[in-house]
Amino acid sequence: MTVLDTEAPTRVTMWSGQSDEAQTILEALAAEFQDAHPQVSFDLSPGASSTEELLQKLAASFASNDTPDISYTFGSWASQLERSGRTLDLRESITDSSVKWDEFTPAARTTAQPTGAKVIGFPAVVDNISLFYNTTVFDRAGVAYPTADWTWDDFRSAAKELTEPESQTYGYAYSVSGSEETTWQFWPHLWQNGGVILDVDGRSAFDSTAGVSALTFLADMAVTDKSVYLDQTDTKFAQLFASDRVAMMTSGPWQLSELKTAKTSYGVVRLPGTDGDHQTVSGPDLWALFDNDDVNRAYWATKFVTWLTSVEQDLRFNVAIGNLPLRSSEADTRAFQAQVDELPGFDVIQENSANAITARPTSPGYNGLSEAIADAIAHVLQGDGDPRAALTTAAQDADKALRRA
Repeated sequence: MTVLDTEAPTRVTMWSGQSDEAQTILEALAAEFQDAHPQVSFDLSPGASSTEELLQKLAASFASNDTPDISYTFGSWASQLERSGRTLDLRESITDSSVKWDEFTPAARTTAQPTGAKVIGFPAVVDNISLFYNTTVFDRAGVAYPTADWTWDDFRSAAKELTEPESQTYGYAYSVSGSEETTWQFWPHLWQNGGVILDVDGRSAFDSTAGVSALTFLADMAVTDKSVYLDQTDTKFAQLFASDRVAMMTSGPWQLSELKTAKTSYGVVRLPGTDGDHQTVSGPDLWALFDNDDVNRAYWATKFVTWLTSVEQDLRFNVAIGNLPLRSSEADTRAFQAQVDELPGFDVIQENSANAITARPTSPGYNGLSEAIADAIAHVLQGDGDPRAALTTAAQDADKALRRA
């Protein structure tokens, strides 16, 4: 269909990728939008049995021409989706002042515009990692709580002081599973030292002086100070923190409800900084929009996602289920403050979104890059290898993965 008719009956297909609770809320919101616009109906489903499977299903839909109009997608897929040639270009839509595009975090906006050309969707979920500290462990050791002005040297000194071998209590914890958990905990150290993940030509660049400095710092804590619990599982470090055996961890908003359930006494501050730089890492996900050669479907898909990500609806969706608000202006609302009362530290993590400046790469080869550097980090922190040599090898492996993608 080539002529827009906003009164024509139009069916919009949406793959949500949501859990049961979020899916129920989303269905209610879609029904509300439909009531306000009776010419629009929704075919709304999770799209796949897990969010991870949506990418493969989207690729198949491109070949069979049954692509949804809207799909939840991980931010790391953004470049691959744009390269498919099947996404809408929303650059004109986001210039509308009512959209308030600048209220989304820089990392989220960059992820939605992966190559700097098309804007392929709207932010769906934003997060960041902050420093969580267990006040019980700090009080027991007589160590002052972290502040927002902490440097990494302050952090290292405290971690060493908080470590107690007799009770197997550690100052800090770090994942050495070799997963993305291992990798993305490292990126703030790299960025704060002035490093980058990729160079302007799209090749790996983390094996720099900044990268070596960052990994050496972590290795000094883990190998020399022995103040770091090295977690092979990605999950046990949070359990040990909750049970007063780890003093500090870097984590995100998803951790708050678990700490509340465990009745852990804790605080949250932004990450320690380097020369005043407190950058953090974020993994924004998107509502990607796709072109099905139907201007009415494209029009209403864009209208719905714009409406869904507005302040009023985001408070009822993301904030209601414990995700950070998408927009900075939501911090002044009653609904947000109610979540802060329910989940202490929620406001600190939201404020830390301002430090989510740099986006993780969305290159198709990022997963291979992540695996390569995660393996290097895991080995070095366990005393197996030199930081410079390990990062050099990881960069070579990462470049192979980037070339294959």
